[in-house]
Amino acid sequence: MASFFVTVASLSGMLAVAFGAFGAHALRGRLDDYALDVFSTAVQYHFYHSLALLAVGIIALQYPHTALLKSSGWLFLVGIVIFSGSLYLLSLTGLRWLGAVTPLGGLAFIGGWGCLAATGWKLLG
Repeated sequence: MASFFVTVASLSGMLAVAFGAFGAHALRGRLDDYALDVFSTAVQYHFYHSLALLAVGIIALQYPHTALLKSSGWLFLVGIVIFSGSLYLLSLTGLRWLGAVTPLGGLAFIGGWGCLAATGWKLLG
């Protein structure tokens, strides 16, 4: 579990940096301010939760068989795909219905942080 989440976190962080650079350089002048702001929000949450995934992987080195920790990692990953993914697509395509999907990713992020908190309480409390 640790190697999976460290690897996925690293690849996700790499993509967040690449998408951030793409947004800052290739999309300037091509998207309006609203779409650029949406894209920027996607990059921010993508990067924050790549770091959260990395924390899950590092904690899993010490506690590899913790179900809540594994759930936390998967929820962070699902959140990145749904929350950031829907915002990336919304900003690039203008399809407004994607905004209705975004909160599901936000719920996954909240669940991931909750599972991580419960893991900390259980293991360290």
